[in-house]
Amino acid sequence: MTAESRRHRRPAAAANGSDPREPQPATDDAAVVKTTLALDNGIVIADDASPATPPLPPNPYSNHFPPDAAKFSSSPFHGFFTLFWLAVFLFMVRIGADNWRRTGRVLGENEIVGGIMFGRGGREVVVLLLADGLMCLGGTGVGWAVQRLVLAGWMDWDGTGWVVQSVWQVVFITGVVRLTLRRDWPWTHTVFFVLHGLVMLMKLHSYAFYNGHLSEVYKKRARLLATLKRLEKVSAAPSSAASSITTSRFTEVPDGIRERRRSGYDEMPDVENIVAVIDSGKSLDEQVHIFERVLKLKVDTLSHELRGKSTTPGRAYPDNLTLRNHYEYIVLPTVLYELEYPRSQSINWYYVAEKAAASFGIIFVMIMVSQAFIYPVVMETVRMKEEAVPLADRLRQFPRMLLDLIFPFMMEYLLTWYLIWESILNLVAELTYFADRSFYDAWWNCVSWDQFARDWNRPVHNFLLRHVYHSSISAMKVDKHTATIITFLISACMHELVMWCIFKKLRGYLLVLQMCQLPLVKLSRTRWLRHRAVLGNVIFWLGIFTGPSALCSLYLIL
Repeated sequence: MTAESRRHRRPAAAANGSDPREPQPATDDAAVVKTTLALDNGIVIADDASPATPPLPPNPYSNHFPPDAAKFSSSPFHGFFTLFWLAVFLFMVRIGADNWRRTGRVLGENEIVGGIMFGRGGREVVVLLLADGLMCLGGTGVGWAVQRLVLAGWMDWDGTGWVVQSVWQVVFITGVVRLTLRRDWPWTHTVFFVLHGLVMLMKLHSYAFYNGHLSEVYKKRARLLATLKRLEKVSAAPSSAASSITTSRFTEVPDGIRERRRSGYDEMPDVENIVAVIDSGKSLDEQVHIFERVLKLKVDTLSHELRGKSTTPGRAYPDNLTLRNHYEYIVLPTVLYELEYPRSQSINWYYVAEKAAASFGIIFVMIMVSQAFIYPVVMETVRMKEEAVPLADRLRQFPRMLLDLIFPFMMEYLLTWYLIWESILNLVAELTYFADRSFYDAWWNCVSWDQFARDWNRPVHNFLLRHVYHSSISAMKVDKHTATIITFLISACMHELVMWCIFKKLRGYLLVLQMCQLPLVKLSRTRWLRHRAVLGNVIFWLGIFTGPSALCSLYLIL
């Protein structure tokens, strides 16, 4: 490990306590404004401006499943955790014994692995991996190239830059979907490639639009610095143009945060007028010093914005626009681009081995459950369609099919969550020195669907919050309720896209059910459910139990 890489790896910010993004007022003229409320193409971003290295949290790992056995055993939750995995182990023994009795093999016929995952001689697995590598390296690299062109002045972000970027994002996701349909991949390949493609799309969007916003900040700052240089050459003489500008509010220490909130990222109310007067070359009166003070405050604010969350000068904009920085972000387990992330100091290789073993073990359990309980039901629906069984007769099988799938799908649902958000993301985070492990919260205690949307998948929630919710409010000038509907709708469309790629037909069942969460959110805030946490949690779990199996049954039968 080089000395340079050590300097770039910083400890994580405190996981608990006060919010580091809470606005803090400036205390004197020389102080950098502590909080910058900027718009990432209409997106509110709040950053901590403290240049000090953030302290390492007491435990940078998962708060719910820490790697230290001694710490985990002190949790009242650890007994149920042990019971769950013991039950899973015994369940696998029971499935293996049934397979041995029926087929003479512990894995049974194993059609999922043999016929689906590694069919066609395993050639499609190689094609899948090559396509995924090209998508991650080449597809996302276009976003970096666009930002280099913007920085070089070949295009303006607020003009053609964001249009070019948006067009490429449409081409990117269209190519991902078309490839899965053209190759006619099985659902295992399709789920992996489409979900990974959506992750890369979010990374591509966040990288481009955040840096695109910073490019506009960079140009504004350069213009103000040039104005300050011209101000040094202006003589202090009476001027009616200067006297017409209100400057009394700058005789005291300005509150940068209040000024930026008042103007909503646009220039402070009088900055444009001040620049116009200076550019005119007219003589100024004694207000020249106040003008200089105002412009320097604005330059400091913009300089802080260009630093973002970085604690080292080499990572501020535009120094961050390097291939190394871009692809470092691509491999990190986050979809929200920042100039710098909290980093751990070393790799816990025992933790890496534990998460790697857990990942392969969970995949094995999921295959066994699918082979024993889900695959036979799917094959039955395929047989009914091949035999042209009338729709009415197929619908009569819906209740039985729902009951057959409800428990296997519940188990697959839980295992999928644990595989991705607890095992794989923590594994990647440990290998990349990524210290922010806030991938989820205690979603199993949710009492409403909006709480579930926040806690189930924290990285995607943060992405939607910045790039959809706040963007809708500031760019489209809609209220919070409309922004919430837009956010849920976009999320539902992305989920429905995955279902379309899997089943090769567009039905909209998942989209409709996901949008039905909005009235349920309203219901949870009524006086009948607001203070009834147990009832709210029961309603939540009923939805989790019945939702996945009902959706699968609908897509298979209809």
